[in-house]
Amino acid sequence: MHRLSKSIDALVDTYAAGLVNHSRGDNLPSRDSIADILRGLDELIFPGFREKQGLDHDNLKLITGEKVYRIARELIREVEKSITFSSRNGSFSCGNGGCHAAAELIVEDFFEELPRIRQALALDMEAAFKGDPAAKNAAEVILSYPGFQAITAHRLAHFFWTRQIPLIPRIMSELVHSATGIDIHPGAEIGGSFFIDHGTGVVIGETTVIGGNVKIYQGVTLGALSVKKEEAGRKRHPTIEDDVTIYSNATILGGGTVIGKGSVIGGNVWLTSSVPANTMVYLKSGDPVMRSKDA
Repeated sequence: MHRLSKSIDALVDTYAAGLVNHSRGDNLPSRDSIADILRGLDELIFPGFREKQGLDHDNLKLITGEKVYRIARELIREVEKSITFSSRNGSFSCGNGGCHAAAELIVEDFFEELPRIRQALALDMEAAFKGDPAAKNAAEVILSYPGFQAITAHRLAHFFWTRQIPLIPRIMSELVHSATGIDIHPGAEIGGSFFIDHGTGVVIGETTVIGGNVKIYQGVTLGALSVKKEEAGRKRHPTIEDDVTIYSNATILGGGTVIGKGSVIGGNVWLTSSVPANTMVYLKSGDPVMRSKDA
């Protein structure tokens, strides 16, 4: 054990050298706390589905109120950490009231938005139930479908992304990525009635725009043509218009790439250019074939 003292000295020397050392900085958001907040929000959005014990329906308002105030306190603390961190480098202004007051306002805005997020998720759940013959009922979708778990976390994380809150949205998205294998950047704009079937390996990039009633399968990538750092801030990922279906392992790349309304993209297709509305794209003898759905 005498060698450990030398190891400690060497380790602390790397801290002093500035190698990923935040020990003197502001306290950063806690990944574990964000995970607890997501679990609590899940209970609020789906009452009776997530709790270990049944809910007392006669006291539902009281129980809901207690949960909201508890989660809000935790969320204010984590948001304050995030915006304090961001304000130090000038990318967020906390205003005259300070970062705690700014965090309170953001969290109040979030809880005002939560009923609308819940309504959006109800449409996502319905899309999953209607879009998958294997789904027996809504409860099965809510309790077991990884795609639905991923879009739930995304709709929560996206709110904080739109408010320019650092760190928290990415932590939320990566927590569900770890659990489901579905990687949705919190910046992606996703319309209503969205369904990811199976889901493993799906990647949806930051500047992706997805319309309503879109269905995608496992292994689909909606990505960028370039990963150069100077591309940050530009639209790098595709636009998927309404009523599109994208089958497994299809790859669609580029900020200027638009998949037109009502189109169907077949499995394993690789696209870097736009597709007109109501078009079928599929592979034949290894080559992509594009034809109108009306043909």
